[in-house]
Amino acid sequence: MLKPTYAIPALPPPAEIETVPVLKALARASRALADLKGQAKTIPNQGILIDTLALQEAKASSEVENIVTTQDELFQADVFPDC
Repeated sequence: MLKPTYAIPALPPPAEIETVPVLKALARASRALADLKGQAKTIPNQGILIDTLALQEAKASSEVENIVTTQDELFQADVFPDC
């Protein structure tokens, strides 16, 4: 039987995480997400953009396994799964 080699620390962490730098970064991130949300509303069909994320991830993970494919092949396999 394998023995664990890493002890998972208890939650919450003992260190203070709501520091001034963290809160400043949180404010910047919140503004960036609001801007992204506003820009996304200008896209007529947001589903097209979101659907491509899974294909891009599949391409990247295939490259890790030394399987090289093109974007065209991915899109064709997604649209025409029986071919």
